[in-house]
Amino acid sequence: MSKSIKLLAMFGFVATIAACAQQEEEFVVVEPEPISVEPVYTGKYK
Repeated sequence: MSKSIKLLAMFGFVATIAACAQQEEEFVVVEPEPISVEPVYTGKYK
């Protein structure tokens, strides 16, 4: 094989190994928004 084919094969192998090694799961904690109380109707003039 020529050097360029060997170089491309080596690069592909290294890229594949690097992609498989970096599969770490990230945990994102989403905090719920504070619960707001809806206004209560108390009459026209209160």
